[in-house]
This record gives sequence, C-alpha cells and structure tokens, in this order.
Amino acid sequence: MKRYIIRRMLVSMPLLLVISFLTFVLINLSPMDPAEVILQAQGVPQITDELVEQTKEEFGMDQPFILRYFDWLVSSLQLDFGDSYINGKPVWSLLGPAFFNTFKLTLISSIAIILVSIVLGVVCALNEGKMIDKSVRGISFFLTAMPSYWLATLMIWYFSVKLDLLPTSGMDSYKSYILPVVVITISYAGLYFRNVRTSMINNLNEDYVLYGRASGLPEKKITMHILRNSLQVSISIFGMAIPIILGSTVVIENVFAWPGLGSLSVRAILSRDFPIIQAYVLVLAVAFVLFNAISDIINAAMNPKLRNDL
Repeated sequence: MKRYIIRRMLVSMPLLLVISFLTFVLINLSPMDPAEVILQAQGVPQITDELVEQTKEEFGMDQPFILRYFDWLVSSLQLDFGDSYINGKPVWSLLGPAFFNTFKLTLISSIAIILVSIVLGVVCALNEGKMIDKSVRGISFFLTAMPSYWLATLMIWYFSVKLDLLPTSGMDSYKSYILPVVVITISYAGLYFRNVRTSMINNLNEDYVLYGRASGLPEKKITMHILRNSLQVSISIFGMAIPIILGSTVVIENVFAWPGLGSLSVRAILSRDFPIIQAYVLVLAVAFVLFNAISDIINAAMNPKLRNDL
C-alpha cells in the first residue's frame, strides 16, 4: 500500500507542474498591464511610460517570462504568492484566513452531503419503484434545478427575516453555518445520492446477495455488505465533492457575506489584483489534484486489485 501511495503522489507531480505553468500563463495573458494596475491602486493621478517602466523594474516584471515563472513557482512552494497590488499586504495573509473559512464551510457541507446522499440512496434502492423512491427522486430533481442564489435568498427571507431565527450573514456563531450548509447540501445531495442508489441497485442483483439470503444471513448484514461494495464506486465521486464545493462557494459566500475564498476572489477579479487571482486558481487546482489522489488511495485500500493499476 505504501508503494501505491508513493506512486500515486509521484503521478500527480507533473500534473501540478503543468497546472502551475498554465495558471501563470493565463494571468499574464490579461490585456491589462499589471504595472498600470499597481499604479492605479496607488492612486497615481497621471500614469506615464516612465512610471510604468519603473514599476515593472521594481516588481521584476521586466525579467524574461520563464525566469519570472520559476521565481513565482519557487516562492509559491513556500506559500509566498507575493503582495497584493491593491493594499500591498502579503497574499497569503489574505488568502490563508479566507481559505480556512471556506474550508470549514466546505468540510461541514461535504459531510452533510455524504450522509444525506448515503441515507437517501439506500432508502431509494431498497424501495426501488415504490412511492418513496419516486417521491424522493422527484423532489431531488426539483431542488437540484433551483439556482443556489435563489434558494439562498428564499431561505434568508423565511428563516432570517420572517422568523428571525438565523443570521443573514457573517460567521459569528454556529448558527451562521446553518443556512449556507443547508443550501449547499440541497444543491448537491440530489446529484450524489443518485450515484449511491444506482450502485446499490446494481449490487442488489449480484450473485453474492442471492447466496447470502439463501444461506440465511440477516438482511441487515447483507445490506451493509451491499453498501460497502456500492461505496467503492461512490468514493471517487464523494472525494471530488470537496474541491468542487470549495470552488463553487463563490455565489453562496457572496449571498451570505461569508469571509471566504469566494468573496476574496470576486473582489480580486473586480480590482484586477493578479497575485490573489493567481494564488486562488493555483490553490483550487492543487485541491482538485490532491483530493482526486486521496480518493484513489482510499479506493485502493478498500480494493487491493486497484493497486496494480499504476
């Protein structure tokens, strides 16, 4: 197993290198000159060519492209993404707390999504074709189709404005997590529980289920065995749920004024704060690759046959 983990992590290294290069290239393809952005943020009344050249020299923008990339890559490995063009603060001092806030929201939401998906998937699979199966799937289709910002607005209006039970924004207490987590769970659980249901139904028709029942094994034990085999298919999907939610909380964070990556990235994009945008894209890309590797490792731990795939 250790050899598989090492091989799996080594396979991810070239991909991470390519992602870092593309991140740096895409940001540098922006039509807006970073030197002009810095001067505008500093409130310079008249931007001249001389000031632009001085700013480029000060920030190392006059160096060859490949040299600037390697300097940025080495610094990024040390979590040094440079300074913000707008306020001059180190990017990590802004990105770190925002990432932690978003990750807490993502982690709690992911746990809720996984639990709800497993429960609904098992219930629907064991009652395939019955009223409860059709009702749960119908409601999930309806809720999943609702735009998250509209659902969030409705939740705020009803629970915060009308009933005055929950806060509308911020993260002052545990109550601040309830509405964002509920909205995210509703938006994604309807997608993931169908994978559990389908996998469960496929396993219900396997020979080992028939043999288990013929041998007189308790139905609960058979169901747990089916669930274990079904989750092997769903682990990769659940593993990717965390980075997907991490990158898609932009709307939710802005609706609930959550001080996370989503709010920070929107402000950075509107103000063309390139160092923050670069760091944001890189962090999300690394999260996708990392959690994909973790899901593969968990699958390999549950199914030894997969360890020979690399």
